[in-house]
This record gives sequence, C-alpha cells and structure tokens, in this order.
Amino acid sequence: MIKKALEALKKGEIVLVFDADNRERETDMIVAAELMKPEHVTIMRNDAGGLLCVPISAENSEKLRIPYMTDIMKEASSKYPVLNELSPTDIPYDEKSAFSITVNHRKTFTGITDVDRALTVKELGLICKNGKQENFGKLFRSPGHVTLLRAAEGHVLKRKGHTEMSIALMEMAGLTEVAVCCEMMDDVSGGSLSTKDAKKYAETHGLIFLSGEDVINAYKEFYKQKK
Repeated sequence: MIKKALEALKKGEIVLVFDADNRERETDMIVAAELMKPEHVTIMRNDAGGLLCVPISAENSEKLRIPYMTDIMKEASSKYPVLNELSPTDIPYDEKSAFSITVNHRKTFTGITDVDRALTVKELGLICKNGKQENFGKLFRSPGHVTLLRAAEGHVLKRKGHTEMSIALMEMAGLTEVAVCCEMMDDVSGGSLSTKDAKKYAETHGLIFLSGEDVINAYKEFYKQKK
C-alpha cells in the first residue's frame, strides 16, 4: 500500500493518513506542494474542512530562514508580556507546536482564494525544489493565508505528527520535501472525521488510505537502506 501511496503522490494525487489513536486521532489529506493545483484546495476546503497547512522539512526550513511561531512569541514577549501567558505548554497530544509563520505569494490578491492559495503553495514548493530559498522574502509576504509548519529534524524518527509524516512521504517518493496537509472534519459530530468514515471516503474517491504506523515503519526501512 505504501508503494501505491508514493506513486499516487508523484502523480499529484491526494493521499489520506491517519496519525494514531493515542495522538490527534485525525486523518489528513496530503499532497505534494510542487504539484499543487486549485482543485486540490477546493477538495480540501469542501471535503476535509480543516486548516490547510504546508509542512516543510527541517533542512528547507533552515534555508528559508523561517522560525517556529513560539520563537517569535518568545522574542516579542518583552514588549508584549501576554505572549508568555499564551505559550502552548499544555498541548495534550504533543510536546511542541510545529507552527511557523503564515504567507501569501506576492502575485496573489487577497491570498485566500483556491487559485491564490494553490499558487502560494506551489511556488513555495518550487523555490525549494530549485534551490532558490534565498528568494523567499522577495517572492512572498507575511502574514498571509497559508500556514507553514516546520518539521522536526529527522521527522518521523523524532516526532510523529502529520507534519513529519508528510515530509517522510515526500522524501520516500523522491519529491521536494514540502507538502500540504488538511485535517478531515465531521459535519455531524463537530469533531474530526472518524477513521471508519475517512476510509469510506478514500474508497469512494479512489484514494489511498494509510495509518501513521504504515508511514513510520516504511520510512524506517527506507532510512536503513539509505544509510
């Protein structure tokens, strides 16, 4: 199944990944940033409904020179003390937030439309693919409507969030290590979509469904062979 998922990602298709019962208990839609299209945003907005985010590998994050949002809050807390009070030290499912800054590409208008967000995401993937990360500040502006996430160094070997799973999938697929993920929500319960319903959605739409365990185990084998 992991091989089919990697082939699907290389074709620009969406893959569904459920993290774990002892974590967020959420299924995310994941797609490669460099292959992002407006249609992907439309599907994620209508059928997933969560926050559209862009996981970025630790290496690319360093080259883009983007911080964790918590680092920005810490630096600004001397002037705005409330930022200390807002520090996310009580996340029930993790130790650290992966959130970084929000951006729009400078060629976008408001930045929120499907076309605008797809452009922002794809161009971000492409500057990392082409090794042009130094142009980040020239080509993008912040704040914006696309939320960036910094993956932990070593991603799933160190942290087991959708941020890291997305990057592991990109690496195994031989794609640029910048992805897009969006949580699947449930209109009926008001919570996240159940695993059963997420699997049913995948079957109905011909998409690959993976568990976080599938991704992590596949990456461990991939990492052994790479070494």
